[in-house]
Amino acid sequence: LSSYVGMRSTVGPSPLHANKPLSTQVVFHSPRLLGLPRIACGVASRMADDGHDAKRRRTGANSPVMALVDDSEVLVAHTTTGSFRVPGLIVSNHIFKVPLDHSGEEPGEIELFVREVTTPVNATRKLPYLLYLQGGPGFESPRPTEASGWLKTACNSFRVVLMDQRGTGKSSQVTVKNLGRHHKTPEAQAKYLAHFRADSIVRDAEVVRKSLVPRDNYSGRWSLLGQSFGGFCTLTYLSIAPEGLIEALMTGGIAPSVHEACPADQVYRACYRRVMTLNQRYYTRFPGDVAVVQRIVSYLAAQPEGGVRLPSGNLLTPRALQTLGLSGLGSGGGFERLHYLLETFFDTDDEVNPTFVKGFESWQSWETNPLYALLHEAIYCQGAPSRWAAQRVREEPEFAAAYDAVGAAVAGRPVLFTGEMVYPWMFEDFAALRPYAPAAHLLAEKADWGALYDVQALQANVVPVAAATYVEDMYVDYELAQATVRHVRGLRQWMTSEYKHSGIRDDGVRIVDRLLSMVRDTILLD
Repeated sequence: LSSYVGMRSTVGPSPLHANKPLSTQVVFHSPRLLGLPRIACGVASRMADDGHDAKRRRTGANSPVMALVDDSEVLVAHTTTGSFRVPGLIVSNHIFKVPLDHSGEEPGEIELFVREVTTPVNATRKLPYLLYLQGGPGFESPRPTEASGWLKTACNSFRVVLMDQRGTGKSSQVTVKNLGRHHKTPEAQAKYLAHFRADSIVRDAEVVRKSLVPRDNYSGRWSLLGQSFGGFCTLTYLSIAPEGLIEALMTGGIAPSVHEACPADQVYRACYRRVMTLNQRYYTRFPGDVAVVQRIVSYLAAQPEGGVRLPSGNLLTPRALQTLGLSGLGSGGGFERLHYLLETFFDTDDEVNPTFVKGFESWQSWETNPLYALLHEAIYCQGAPSRWAAQRVREEPEFAAAYDAVGAAVAGRPVLFTGEMVYPWMFEDFAALRPYAPAAHLLAEKADWGALYDVQALQANVVPVAAATYVEDMYVDYELAQATVRHVRGLRQWMTSEYKHSGIRDDGVRIVDRLLSMVRDTILLD
C-alpha cells in the first residue's frame, strides 16, 4: 500500500484535478467493480485476505459473457502524470494498473494510458465524460494537436477521454520486438495475445471509469463514442457493463451478426464484393492506371524472388501491392492518394523508384501495429475459429480469378486491389511479422474464444444508442450490420452514402452533432 499512497506530486496539481494534490490516487470501489477481482491488483493481493473469493455472476439471464464481482472493496492504482496544452485544449495524462486477465486466472498486470482532454474555458466546469474508442484492432488513440474536428465539438460538452487500448500506444504496447522477447514460444505468444480483444478493452474501460469519473457526475457514468472497431467495443460494452453508460454513439462500427459464433466468412464475402465495386470506380476515375498497375504487376512477378526485396526486408510481390487498397479504396481522398503513389513506381531507368518504396512502406502498419494483423480475424470470434477466413474466401470460385493479380495482368484485365483482409502469406512477405507466423496460425485455429456479445442483454438494452451507418462502407458491411441492429433494442441509425468509413475524420463535427441530437431525441426519426 505504501507504494501507492503518500506520493506527492512533483509537477503540481493538474488544472483538471485541482482538488487532487497527489499525483497518485488510491481509489476504492464497492461492491461492483466489474471484472477486477481482489487478486488482480498486485497491491490488493498483498492486503489481508478475508478468505472470500471473488464471486462470479453473469451480466444477464443465461448470458454467455462472464463478469467478475468482488464483494469487498477493490484497490486501483491510478497515477496522474501531469498536463500540457495544445492550441485550444488542455490534456492531462493518467496511468492505471489493470489485470492482464480480468478473470484472475492468468497472473500479471499491464499499464493503461489515458488522456483526459478539455478546453481551457471548461477546465473547472463540471461536465459529463465521453470515452472515445479508437478503430483497429491494435491502434492507439488519437494524439490531439489542436482543438479541431470532432474533438473540438465533443470538448464543448464533455471531458473527452482518449484511452490507448491495451497493447497500443503507451498502454503496455505490444511491439514486434518485445512480444518475442517476453514470450519465447508461439504458444506463449498466442496465450498472451488472447487477452487483447474487445472484452478485455471494455473491462479496462470500466476500471478507468470507476476511478476517473466522480460519483456525483451522472452517477459516475459516461458516454461512449466508438469509431469502426471502437463500435464493436461499444456493443461489447452494452453487453457487459451497460450500467456504466449514459449514452452510446457509433460511427461505421456496428459489428456484423453478433448472434453468430464467427461470421468472418460472411464478412469477407461481402467485403470482397464491395471492394470489387470500389476497384471499378477507381479505374473509372483513373482509366490510365489499368495499364500502369498491369505493368507494375508484370515487373514484380518477373523478379527472381517473385517480387522486389525492400530495404526493410519486406518482399514487394504482386499480392503485397494489392494490399494498397486497404488504405486507398475505402477512405476519403484514398483514390487520389493511391493514384499519385502508383505513378511514382518506376524511375527513369524503369526500376523501382525509392519514392514509391518510401510511400509503400508508410502505408503499411505491420511493423508499428502488429496486433492489427495478429488479432484481426479474432475480433469476429466467440466460440469458433476463423481459420484464415479472408484467405479461404479469396480462394472460392467467385473470387479466385478476380483477385489473381498476375493472371489479370497477363489476360489484360484490371488488377484488383484488396481491402481490409489479413492473409497468412503476410507473415512471409512482411519482415516484421515473420517471427510470429506460428503464433498467428495458433490464433487462427483457436476455437475456445470467449463471448464478446450478450444478445439477450442487447435485446433488453435501455441505454440510448445512435449510429452513423455508411451504406457503402468497405470495412464494415452494411447488410451484416443490419443483422446486428435487429438485436439491439432502441438503436437508432443514420444511414447514409454521403461518407466513406472515414466520415468522422472527414466531417466529424456534423456527424457527432447529429448523433448526439439523435440519441437525445432532438432529432426524431420515427
